[in-house]
Amino acid sequence: MKTRLNCPCGVSIQGTDEDDLIKKTQAHLAENHPGHDYTPDEILFIAY
Repeated sequence: MKTRLNCPCGVSIQGTDEDDLIKKTQAHLAENHPGHDYTPDEILFIAY
């Protein structure tokens, strides 16, 4: 299960599970990188 992701902006995002990681990543993108929307599959592809 992937629960961590490093955004290229330098922010490290950690979730309790994959669904939580996706939710937190999408919230980070919406707040800090408007217009950069990624699907759950794309998020999990770059997560570890």
